[in-house]
Amino acid sequence: MSIERRFDISLIAEMALREKQIQQNYRPIIGVHKWFARRPGTLFRGLILAEFGEDRLEESFFRANSFSGIRIADPFMGGGTPLIEANRVGCDVEGVDINPMAAWIVREEIEYLDMAAYERAANTLIATLRTEIDEYYRTSCPLYGDENVPVKSFLWVKVLDCAACGTRFDLFPGYLIAENRRHPKNVLVCPACGDLNEVEDRKSAGECVSCGSALHQAGPARRGRCDCPRCGHTNSYPRQAKQPLDHRLFAIEYHNPERKAGHKGRFFKKADAEDLARMADATRRWEQLAHRFAPDQIIPTGDETRRLHRWGYSRYRDLFNPRQLLGLELSCRLITEVADERIRRALATNLSDLLRYQNMLCRYDKMALKALDIFSVHGFPVGLVQCESNLLGIVNRAGSNIGSGGWSNIVDKYIKAKRYCEAPYEVRQTGSRKVRVPIHGEQIGENVNGARRSVSIRCRSATETEFVPDSLDAVFTDPPYFGNVQYGELMDFCYVWLRRLAGKEVEGFDRPSTRSPDELTGNVTQARGLEQFTEGLSAVYSRMVKALKPGAPLVFTYHHNKLDTYCAIGVALLDAGFVCSASLPCPAEMGGSIHIHGTTSSIIDTVFVCRTSGATSRLWLFDTSKRLIEIVSDDLTKLAVTGRNPSHGDTRCIVLGHLTRIAVWELRGTWDRSKSTTEKILAFRDRITGYGDPDQLARQAATVESPRDLKLLADGLTGTRE
Repeated sequence: MSIERRFDISLIAEMALREKQIQQNYRPIIGVHKWFARRPGTLFRGLILAEFGEDRLEESFFRANSFSGIRIADPFMGGGTPLIEANRVGCDVEGVDINPMAAWIVREEIEYLDMAAYERAANTLIATLRTEIDEYYRTSCPLYGDENVPVKSFLWVKVLDCAACGTRFDLFPGYLIAENRRHPKNVLVCPACGDLNEVEDRKSAGECVSCGSALHQAGPARRGRCDCPRCGHTNSYPRQAKQPLDHRLFAIEYHNPERKAGHKGRFFKKADAEDLARMADATRRWEQLAHRFAPDQIIPTGDETRRLHRWGYSRYRDLFNPRQLLGLELSCRLITEVADERIRRALATNLSDLLRYQNMLCRYDKMALKALDIFSVHGFPVGLVQCESNLLGIVNRAGSNIGSGGWSNIVDKYIKAKRYCEAPYEVRQTGSRKVRVPIHGEQIGENVNGARRSVSIRCRSATETEFVPDSLDAVFTDPPYFGNVQYGELMDFCYVWLRRLAGKEVEGFDRPSTRSPDELTGNVTQARGLEQFTEGLSAVYSRMVKALKPGAPLVFTYHHNKLDTYCAIGVALLDAGFVCSASLPCPAEMGGSIHIHGTTSSIIDTVFVCRTSGATSRLWLFDTSKRLIEIVSDDLTKLAVTGRNPSHGDTRCIVLGHLTRIAVWELRGTWDRSKSTTEKILAFRDRITGYGDPDQLARQAATVESPRDLKLLADGLTGTRE
């Protein structure tokens, strides 16, 4: 039972918290392709080293480790973090996921790629595209009179035809397009003439330098209503639209390499007649082109896609403007001409990842002055002002990318990801400095230094996947959370393009959608509730019991803000015959995650360590709420070392983790698997709530000073479990 004894909460939590703030710097492998809610690689590295290593974590973490012959599985692999960390230290790995995009991405992460050949192919693709469409990503600089400078971002506003008089007008929610944090002044659009004005104080903005009209920050469109500027009629939107609202190009951020050194701030301009003509020409060219790859599939109804339908988006192609469709279509054609299959798959992966920046749901961050990709919130955000990025990308003379969202950005990110596979590293905090520590001797791949590692990646439901009995040394996973983001619905956005490039012969790609009725998530559209989630999780964990060697752990992360979802976890563990030997807190999300900011959600996961035999520390057992509060308070003390001040949501999740663990412990001897799922959930809920209201317990734990000698009490206090 190594994790229970050797896992260091403070050490791993501190590194995990740092990683999640800028994950691509700690684990560049995530740059292969977007996946959602990836858990910190540092967490799973810590868990694996604690289970199979012999030294203290702070010693083994920053040096090479090798666990050849150890076999680890993940039945819900998603983006593959546990498998990548296990493979890196020499383990054989088995991964399963019902989503074909997950299987594709993890294979791309692990499989070897000739980097020199890939870079040549990627550079050729970008160079060819530049000869074809670069003219559509150029503009003139009105400040200095320079011609043909590259555009970073095109800004578009939705427009509406007045239901009363037919006048077409802009749906501006606000006229501010850039704040004065990373630019010397605030940039405001004039409501009357549309010119851009740079002002010191956006609250007292003054008058437009071009037409003299009053400038102000607030726009006329809000809460689905906007008054017509001509007749005053109050129009509603999106009006259950049968087609998407049109957009008007109103502003551009561009890059002027010749003037940048002597210019303060960014370059902004109002879209002029030449810019509109370029767009019109791109549109004509797209309309005249035979469409081979741009998907025309209907967007199925779903929990996430319902919003798209409400705004009139009925087909995936509707989510792109003609210039984007032209560039993406030509990109696909060039990819299919690449002879080497492995490189062709890598470039197809790049295009799939590029899509999240090349669509008309992207927004412009007024503070950071950059494009926000479609998945910056885990959904399909339909705004009134959209941002179109330069599809090609802009590279300065030093070879660095300017802006984001183009081919050069995606290729650069992918190269860093695959180079990391060849030479992984860790980042150690030394005072205020972050020091990159190379881990010589570890690599990610199937064949490392002549030693072959077994890698099995399958696209299928974990509830139906067979594993060899008594073959696994551990299962490390991040299972789906009930009611979580519908990844299948989101990933279809990429899948409908990638499927055309990759072909239906790829495992799982015979399906028209990545969605499946067997997904273990709550889903209103498909009428999947808590009972189905519980039964599916129970089926998977029961398979894991058979596949694990005696005493080997099932380790998984979980957090949720609803008590009943923990009941599902507990029922699944009891049905499978597991007992929790530990429940450990660790940060799992970015502190400022957009999709949970301002909610009561937690960034702290509970790491459940479960076995069918072994021992647990009596220090972690409790039969009173007072003792529970002491244990939770001790966890909070360990997390405080990281600099994280746990929120109420964090503390509540820690409380629910411990309550779930102890309820499994207490019910293990009398559990009746034959009862209905509803009865079992209610029985588990009764046991948890017997200790009190979790919210109230969390509030109490946050105010108690933890006894700092709790660790000292643990020596010799173990209770053996049957």
